[in-house]
Amino acid sequence: MHKKPPFYHLLILVKTMTIGLSIPLSGQSTACPDPNLTISTPGTSLGHIQYLSSDELQGRQIGSPGAYCAAQYLSDQFKALGLEGGTPEDGYFQVFDIRAGSSLGVTNSFKVSGNDEFTLGSEWIPLGYSASIAITAPLHYEQKNLIQVDSSVPRAKQDIIGKIVVVDETALQQSSPFPLILDYYQQARVAANQKAAGIVFIINSNKNLPRLDQEIRTSLNIPVLAIYEEAASHLRSLALRKATAVMEISVRPKIVTARNVVGLIPGENPTFCNNRTVVIGAHYDHLGLGGEGSLAPDASGDVHNGADDNASGSSGLLEVAQKLTIDSHRPSCTVVLVAFTGEERGLWGSSHYVRNAPHINDQTIAMLNLDMIGRLDGDPLTIMGVGTAAEWPDLIVTSNKKLLSPLSIITSPDGFGPSDHSSFYGEGIPVLHFFSNTHEDYHRPSDDWEKIDSQGLDQVVSLVTEVTLALAGKDGHSLPIPLTPIKIDRHSQPSTATNGGYGPYLGTIPDMVPKDFGLRLTGVREGSPADIAGLKKDDVVILFAQLPIADIYAYTYALRDHNPGDTVEIVVLRDNQEVTVTVTLGARR
Repeated sequence: MHKKPPFYHLLILVKTMTIGLSIPLSGQSTACPDPNLTISTPGTSLGHIQYLSSDELQGRQIGSPGAYCAAQYLSDQFKALGLEGGTPEDGYFQVFDIRAGSSLGVTNSFKVSGNDEFTLGSEWIPLGYSASIAITAPLHYEQKNLIQVDSSVPRAKQDIIGKIVVVDETALQQSSPFPLILDYYQQARVAANQKAAGIVFIINSNKNLPRLDQEIRTSLNIPVLAIYEEAASHLRSLALRKATAVMEISVRPKIVTARNVVGLIPGENPTFCNNRTVVIGAHYDHLGLGGEGSLAPDASGDVHNGADDNASGSSGLLEVAQKLTIDSHRPSCTVVLVAFTGEERGLWGSSHYVRNAPHINDQTIAMLNLDMIGRLDGDPLTIMGVGTAAEWPDLIVTSNKKLLSPLSIITSPDGFGPSDHSSFYGEGIPVLHFFSNTHEDYHRPSDDWEKIDSQGLDQVVSLVTEVTLALAGKDGHSLPIPLTPIKIDRHSQPSTATNGGYGPYLGTIPDMVPKDFGLRLTGVREGSPADIAGLKKDDVVILFAQLPIADIYAYTYALRDHNPGDTVEIVVLRDNQEVTVTVTLGARR
């Protein structure tokens, strides 16, 4: 494949954004591919995957035309199966607005000493989290990382106060092996906290500049720019002379509409069930054309089809729905089937659902999550969340024995993890997460439908159907199995959705959905340092060791700036009141 020059994407973006590039909010003008022309085996689990993971859907990134078409396909399938719309308006779509990147505003200029003006697009670009602001300040050339290599603690840098810091990417690369410390956002956050007027990154010549349309992180309060190496040599010399720069930056967030797809199978005997509900879910979004989250950095711009992740789970959702609408399998209790969007961005769709759906909290007794169930290939099926209800182990064994070909199963107790079931367990709802494991095509363009193990997927669908009928009863007569929710202290196995990787252990479960400012906690692990200190579910963290917490990224960086045994103050908003707690950070085990 021909490698695009470093400014190829950037020039296209500048041209399109200046004339008002937007994705239709309603999606009404999106022409979706005809399933009959895309699917070779319509009406099958593999056929559903063929359509959802087709190149025409462009990787189904949240808010994109491809995601719109995927949601339309899923709703059409729900309707064809006879499912009712599951939203309050009796429709299939639960709609919410999201930030889907940034775009350039009307005026963007960068001058030095009144004479030297750099050209937008071909020489520099503001980053998507830059402040929109006009400033005049002296340049300061910084030859070292703004973060200490040994402890990741920001250094006291009096000489950057009120100045526009110019940072070489080569300086970052030489100073630390940790990707987060090398991240431009982390560096810019440190500069902002140390009262710099702005920051400019010099980008290596063999690298594309960051794309505004893929940036969703919270804006900082200083201008943040990137400049290409060839133009930067002149800027470097001006910074060494401490010349004065004049910037006028305008970056605006791009807001688009996202959609969960909700279908409802009314229970045959809701009174008998005391109006209890079982939720089955799967996310249908993927990574689009790569970028953040892709494990193939050289394939940016290539369609990441996501056949297993998670067209397989979405297909499984449809197949379970089909089985539950057969007369002999009609559930006694109501079953809600939800295709979530935004899982890849941080559980956005499921987080929105649990706060806004009518069939949640007291009515919802369990959530079953299907995420990557298409590559079993004879290996054991992993089921997570088995420790969230006392009845799960026996129920799984009993349900598996009813299959014509019982599965080999590995279980894990934790109800928290990097998929949509976490949003439900954060509300105290027992969960099961069905998962056939990762593979060499995970988050790469090579995750194609031809590699799906359709027989294994159908086995998983049969198991999920049996578990659902055990929970919801059958034919309006059989008694549903009650569940006894269990809280888990997983100090020994902290969730990858919480902190993951390295750093101290705190035990909070962060809400991945962006807020205007701060980070909401969806839960606190029992017996964890956070629990002992008095942090609670629904607290909104606004300060961590005196550092402002604007979002999940700032929170992650602040936590990893410390070591086990450190004592820090955390300020949260609780019922609109500021509360300060003192936490002694723990060690991972």
